Amino acid sequence: MQVLISTSSFNLDNFAQLSDLKNAGVEVKLNPFATRLTEGQVIDLLGTDTVGLIAGLEPLTKNVLQSAKSLKVIARVGTGLDSVDLAAAKQLGITVLNTPDAPTKAVAELTLAHILGLLRNVSQADRQIRVGVWKGLMGSLLETKTVGIVGFGRIGKRVATLISAFGASVIISDAQVKQSDYPNVELDELCIKSDILSLHLPYSEATHHIINEKQISQMKKGSYIVNISRGGLVDETALLTALKSGHLAGAALDCFEQEPYEGELSKLETVQITAHMGSYARETRDLMEREASRLL
Repeated sequence: MQVLISTSSFNLDNFAQLSDLKNAGVEVKLNPFATRLTEGQVIDLLGTDTVGLIAGLEPLTKNVLQSAKSLKVIARVGTGLDSVDLAAAKQLGITVLNTPDAPTKAVAELTLAHILGLLRNVSQADRQIRVGVWKGLMGSLLETKTVGIVGFGRIGKRVATLISAFGASVIISDAQVKQSDYPNVELDELCIKSDILSLHLPYSEATHHIINEKQISQMKKGSYIVNISRGGLVDETALLTALKSGHLAGAALDCFEQEPYEGELSKLETVQITAHMGSYARETRDLMEREASRLL
């Protein structure tokens, strides 16, 4: 029997959490490629003897799950499960678990970092100086902004707390929330009122392109979109058009529909991009990995 750790960023110091499995004679295999695995690579590494999988964001499709004849448990290092074919897992009797609490602080802090970076033109100023242009860029204060948070779960709540500490106004849109300290409005109203729109939703068919041409057109001229959640939530074509036209002042994106991202958004000066690293704080990754290991 064996356990596969397919996530590329697993900290070897956290192997201690797997000592019971190893002492019981279970072989622990690592992702040898140090990058996100393809479907074919996952199939090859799982083989037919793997009983447990500590997974990242690699595609765990029906084909992958059907090929893993002995697989019983998938423990996701992170919150989202959109990379897993949950229907196929259920059909095959594979238990799928995640670590929803651990990433909250890290994702919320990266969200705040991106918001501040947009408002103060940090990435643009950095790029200009590196090519010999020494010029101060005028920005604006977070305190003067209304931040609309779409999705008010663990991360959305943490973002609201951080944003409020700067004196900004916060509104939310989440039909599942019945009581909140912040105004809870329909998505259209949130788009109209927000200076900064921040997404904190799981991805599903229902949330695919929840921010599309219609919603973007409702936003104020000179507003911003921040997505540190899942790529499919935003219509990237509509976003690109709004940024090129100047309707939106900027965007900060940590996730895309296709990753690694090589599209047109990366060529715009008004766009800040990071490589799906919302949870990439060492303390957070350690906690996530230890939780995932314990779930096995």
